[in-house]
Amino acid sequence: MDSNLIWMDLIDMLPVILCGCVLPITFIWMETRRKMNETNARTQIVTAAIEKNPDMDVEKLLKKISPKKKLLKEKLLSKLLWGCITTISGIGLIGFGIFLINTISKDTQKIHMADDVQTAIAFGVILLAIGAAFIINYGVGRKMLAKEIEAEEKNKTSQE
Repeated sequence: MDSNLIWMDLIDMLPVILCGCVLPITFIWMETRRKMNETNARTQIVTAAIEKNPDMDVEKLLKKISPKKKLLKEKLLSKLLWGCITTISGIGLIGFGIFLINTISKDTQKIHMADDVQTAIAFGVILLAIGAAFIINYGVGRKMLAKEIEAEEKNKTSQE
């Protein structure tokens, strides 16, 4: 095999490698660093408060500076949001694949574009399935957790 062909294949695979490997690892690393920085900042605040006033109620201070937990309703609405986003993205990619099929029938580079069509439709179907799973999860969760959500809302209003 010619070395130029090998390099061309590697260059063609570069975006896939970057999007499939490097990008997710970078996102996970950045999120981990963000959480560590938040934890370190809270630790510094508590340490400084204890140094200034040793008789302080540490539990009360920790409750004030700790991040608020999401309510069940907020978590369910987040799932609905991501379900809608991924479903619409999946439908868009499937539509793009259909558009490419129509373009292929008019174009002479059928072999090269056939791979693009298969990839677009495959990713579209995957996103559509993930979106449907999020939406189903939202519907089932809303029915199963209706009493808990109502209790959380009553608890939240009584605390305010």
